[in-house]
Amino acid sequence: MDLTGRVALVTGGSRGIGKAIVLKLARAGAKVAFVYQSSEAPALAIVEELKASGHESWALKCDVANKAACDQVVEQVVEKWGKIDILVNNAGIIRDGLLATMTIEQWQAVIDTNLTSVFNFCQAVTRPMMSARYGRIVNMSSVSADFSNPGQANYAASKAGIEGFSRCMAVELAKRNVTVNCVAPGFIETDMTVAVVNAAGETIKKAIPCKRLGQPDDIAFAVHFLVSNEASYITGQTLKVDGGLTLGGMG
Repeated sequence: MDLTGRVALVTGGSRGIGKAIVLKLARAGAKVAFVYQSSEAPALAIVEELKASGHESWALKCDVANKAACDQVVEQVVEKWGKIDILVNNAGIIRDGLLATMTIEQWQAVIDTNLTSVFNFCQAVTRPMMSARYGRIVNMSSVSADFSNPGQANYAASKAGIEGFSRCMAVELAKRNVTVNCVAPGFIETDMTVAVVNAAGETIKKAIPCKRLGQPDDIAFAVHFLVSNEASYITGQTLKVDGGLTLGGMG
């Protein structure tokens, strides 16, 4: 699944799943631009790590909820590298709270960061990809889109919205050789999920048929496949990477 000659843009790329995706795509041969919100030092460390191994990357600060800022990032990448072949929308946050007490700020922050950002970047890359008659878009969903937990109405709504949006976009762009798919992680060990994992302890692992938590690389491998030429006949789909969690079996 060689990506030599491809240009990729990844949102939320400075840590966790996003970092794993940036490293995976770069090491497969792509030039990778990635955006971050506040983690400048980790982002620059990734650029240096890849540079040391002969891979080209670029870290850009961006508020993914700001349409003008997202448009500017896409313009900068196209100006620098001539095109964008791959877009991975990975930026996301959680602001959990029961619906009865959830504030509008908690709701809006999650919708803006998780869902509106996907619209912002997908719309920005649509014309370049259509003109090139090539594109691979992967939007990060979650098993929470189908199997929701109390206190995550905002998060579940954002992820379900991403899946519906991606299916519509896949239909619109298929004739231009642009595929649009989702990856839906289960419980993955990252700093964003550490509080949930620590609170549940071994209970989570018992509910997962594979009997382990996922790692960021598990998601990066799935994304790598979906943006490769080998996945050219797959579009409008959601790939669950959850160790069997959503199968509902009692293991």
